[in-house]
Formats: sequence, structure tokens, C-alpha cells
Amino acid sequence: MSYRIALVGIGKIARDQHIPAIAESGEFELAATASRSASVEGVNAYRTLPELLAAEPEVPCISLCTPPQVRYADARAALEAGRHVMLEKPPGATLSEVHDLAALAASRGLTLFTTWHSRHAAAVSAARSWLSEHEIDRIRISWREDVRHWHPGQDWVWEPGGLGVFDPGINALSVLTAILPRRIHLAEAVLDFPENRATPVAAELTFHDPRGAEVTASFDWLHPGEPEWDIHLHAGGAEAVLREGGARFLVGGTEVASGPDREYPGLYARFAELLAAGESEVDLAPLTHVADAFTIGLRRSAPLFDW
Repeated sequence: MSYRIALVGIGKIARDQHIPAIAESGEFELAATASRSASVEGVNAYRTLPELLAAEPEVPCISLCTPPQVRYADARAALEAGRHVMLEKPPGATLSEVHDLAALAASRGLTLFTTWHSRHAAAVSAARSWLSEHEIDRIRISWREDVRHWHPGQDWVWEPGGLGVFDPGINALSVLTAILPRRIHLAEAVLDFPENRATPVAAELTFHDPRGAEVTASFDWLHPGEPEWDIHLHAGGAEAVLREGGARFLVGGTEVASGPDREYPGLYARFAELLAAGESEVDLAPLTHVADAFTIGLRRSAPLFDW
């Protein structure tokens, strides 16, 4: 059995990832879209989600790919209309928004899925297994990319709620919170804000680990050339690194796990599992670390940013 699903927000991430993942899935059929300025050939198109909900009562699932600043209203409308909801990362502009959605979904017996696509990278499970067998003493995250390549002209990333460098950085935090077998919390942060933007372009984070491990993260959104999405793990004399956003895992320089990019197919497979089980999956750990960074972070001025 396949579920009919609607996509809301037909932008870059929907075209690059969601539409191909749905097309190859045997569990979902793209039945409708909602977007102010884009559509998918052969699929019923609407300008707004309320229009879609009114016209498509037989579409039970909604996948929201809109920017986080506007996602709450759409998610709440979909849940109130009795639809199951899948949220792009980050799941909302604030933690309280998502808590509210989770409570609403639970009260209606609906599935709410807060997705973290990087957790579905090919080698993340291998890194989790390795960490479970080692007493870690140091973790160093280096997550650097070029915003002009990955978000060309998308001003929403620089607006309040758009997260700035934490838009990619939260991917690293989603992996960290998936592979580390215990909770940590943010202790210090330094955030660099361009003088003409409302969100940071770089960040340095230091975490507190109850077992005393040194855990740090460095995020940079003006990194030239190839992106650097690495998590370095040190345990006594053993060293390992999760590279390319989780696609490759190396121990002592030897690759022990790798695979192709199957992150978004993995998300839709997980959504289907949740629907079949009548369950929700709402994990706010990565967004909590980001919220903490904005709360306690030291703010520094950075040069003006222009596209």
C-alpha cells in the first residue's frame, strides 16, 4: 500500500531531494503540491496549503519543505485538518512551536515526524556502534561550506528564525546527538554576525560532557571550495572520523563503512514506518543546542555579507 502525500514549498530542497525520494519510493505517491510560484508537472498544484487541504480531502500526508519561519502555521493547519505531517529540518523556528505541534498531533492520534536527514547518512550507524564500544575523550566537529553555493540568493536564511550558519550546522548536531550514547549540553558559544544580517555566519561551540570528554564544534558559512563536513572522534589511542556529512567512516585512517547518498529515501521509509505503527517521532535535541547557542553565545561583529 502506498500513501498519497502532498509537498508544500517547491523550492531547492524539494526539487533536489524530496521529489526524487518520493518518486522512487514504493510507499508514497506525490498527489499534490502547494507553492506560490512553482509546481510539479502532472501533479495537482495549489498556491496555498489551505487551498490544498480543502480540495484534496483524500491526501492523508503532508510534507512541509517551507522555511522554518512560516512552517508552524502550515503544520498546525494540516494537523487540524486530520493530516499526518513530516517536517523538514529544522522542525520549527522555535522549540515551543514544535512542542505545541507534538501535543496537537498526540491529541488527534496523528503522526508528526521531525526529520534530521543527516542521521540517515550511510556511515552514521557505524560511528554510533564504534562510540558505544569506546570511552570517548575528545570530539571535534568541523562543518564548513559556502552559503552562496548551497543557498544562492535565499535571504530567508539570514532572517530571524532562518538560523544562519546553524542551517548546515544543525546537521552536524543531529549526527552528534544520534551517535553519542549520552546527553551533553552547550557550555559556551561565540557567534559571528555580519553587520547587515540577523543570523550568524560562523560559530564556535564548546559542550559540557558529564564524563569529561572535550566536545567542540566549528561552523563556517564562507568556506571556499569543497565543503568540509567532518566529525573527529578520539578515544585513548584510537582515532576515527565521520566524513562527508556521515557518508564515510574511517578508523585509524582505514575506511570501515561508506555508501551512496540515501538520506531522503531513508526519511520517507521512516515516515512510512511511523504511519504504519501509528506513532510520532519528535526529537528536538539538535534544535535545543542551537537555541542554547543563541541564548548564551557571545556575539561578535563580522564583515557585511552580500550575495
